[in-house]
Amino acid sequence: MPGQPVFERARTAEEMRLDEAHEKGVPWKQWGPYLAERQWGTVREDYSENGDAWNYFTHDQARSRAYHWGEDGLAGFSDDHQRLCFAVALWNGKDPILKERLFGLTNSEGNHGEDVKEYYFYLDSTPTHSYLKYLYKYPQNAYPYSNLVETSRRRGRNDWEYELLDTGIFNEDRYFDVFVEYAKAAPTDILIQISLCNRGPEPASLHVLPTLWFRNTWTWWPDQRKPSLRQEPGENTVTIEALHADLGGFLLHCDGNPDLLFTENDTNNERIFGKPNASPYVKDAFNRYLVAGRQESINPNPIGTKAAAHYQLNIGSGDTAVVRLRLSNTGSRSPFGSQFDQIIDQRRRDADAFYRAITPACVGEDAANVMRQALGGMLWSKQHFFYDTDRWLEEHGADPMGPTPRQVRNREWFHVIGDHVISMPDKWEYPWFAAWDLAFHTLALSTVDIDFAKQQLDLLLRQVYLHPTGQIPAYEWNFSDVNPPVQAWASIFLYRMDQALRGKSDLDFLKRVFGKLTANFGWWVNRKDRSGRSFSDSIISVSSTAARHCRPVGIWSRPTVPPGWPCSARTCSRLPSSSRRTTQHTRSWRRTMRWSSSSSPAR
Repeated sequence: MPGQPVFERARTAEEMRLDEAHEKGVPWKQWGPYLAERQWGTVREDYSENGDAWNYFTHDQARSRAYHWGEDGLAGFSDDHQRLCFAVALWNGKDPILKERLFGLTNSEGNHGEDVKEYYFYLDSTPTHSYLKYLYKYPQNAYPYSNLVETSRRRGRNDWEYELLDTGIFNEDRYFDVFVEYAKAAPTDILIQISLCNRGPEPASLHVLPTLWFRNTWTWWPDQRKPSLRQEPGENTVTIEALHADLGGFLLHCDGNPDLLFTENDTNNERIFGKPNASPYVKDAFNRYLVAGRQESINPNPIGTKAAAHYQLNIGSGDTAVVRLRLSNTGSRSPFGSQFDQIIDQRRRDADAFYRAITPACVGEDAANVMRQALGGMLWSKQHFFYDTDRWLEEHGADPMGPTPRQVRNREWFHVIGDHVISMPDKWEYPWFAAWDLAFHTLALSTVDIDFAKQQLDLLLRQVYLHPTGQIPAYEWNFSDVNPPVQAWASIFLYRMDQALRGKSDLDFLKRVFGKLTANFGWWVNRKDRSGRSFSDSIISVSSTAARHCRPVGIWSRPTVPPGWPCSARTCSRLPSSSRRTTQHTRSWRRTMRWSSSSSPAR
């Protein structure tokens, strides 16, 4: 029952930031790790005739081809609509291309399906992303792209996967540990520190390009004003000014007097399609400038929609070089003064205090570290998901209300307009939401940010996602696929978790989701199994206890059980629980109960 919170203690600095974001609308979550690890090979970027997303937009094209619906990058960071993006690019002087994004095998290339072939780690994150830490291991020799593809292609399903470590690229520890930390001095004042550690036995050179760019909206929506990046004149620091009609102005201060490179985030049509470019300054300019030595690739005028600070480092064996930047919408005469290090140290301590406060006392130090990094990884896995399905179908020449000469996926979901930060199963392998994965994510996320957890569960039940029939969209490859309906169970879990954490009931949340869950339940009970039997034919006689202990193994050997029934039965058992909690606090419900009891015959 509502009352005092189960965990009565002083609030940490991070918890107070969460309170400010929830209660006062302070935009602590406006900026975060919202870039994908892979935008290429996704359904949203697929404009092929046959729906072959993996081969229509490949990793090899990604450096030269502007994305339509999202962006990706190493240790990527952006605003919550992915308008202005930041990531780290690297070149060791030997790679055939600039390392701007993670590489992996496509579904047909890997002997066990798609598989990222990199080593990167989400080390830490607070729920407001006031502190973030990321690690990428970058080899000092040429990355073995062809070796990975060709060797994996020769292996069968019963063979081990061929991993990056198997290629010998990390022999003698010839690699860099690239640590990227973000720390917020204020909601829109972000300190960035990149620490580059040479783990190899000899000094090694490294080009580091912290990159700032705008997602390309001007090509696809010509009526939108084109944003701009330009060099800001200054005496003490090198600064890039970013101007966006909706986002406003931001400054990226770059410590250490690096060279600035400018180009446009536009497709290199000459390389991709064999057609002339409207401008010589295109998306892959920095790659051509560094790797191919083509000076004319970058704009001699310091202006564009994609810019980078170019640091050329030579790092001794066992040494660490540090690159510092600051992204802010307010100017500073001394962005890298003594306060810079103090703020980063303070945010680290804030993160320590936050995780100490939420970790049970009985948990040992090692297990606590595992818990912290696991939750940090989930917080890093937030991603801005943008998908206007009606616009996408129109661009494919598909009329959702009329005949179409070819089959186009998601035609019946033309109402979906996704423009939200969503918890992803994996930002490389699954850089799109999955309905039942998301419901499970909310259970863990409630430990660190109960408001974000409830918002995520509520999201797919909104009209811009939920189908008029009541079906919840599964995932972008086919929204009409069936995911087990665990949302009702997750809803009552979050409701009770909120009670435990805050000592009060969020009935508005239950009321908000209950009607939509009822519609989804109605869709389920009208589903048919392979034999034509409806869900309602078999579920009426199934008790909730049986549903909890049902084993899905051999499910098709039970002729009366339609697909997904165990989770649907659990939905049956949880909906009345939500209903009782929603209605027992309303006046009409109490009046009805009194009327019912007074008119009942005496026993």
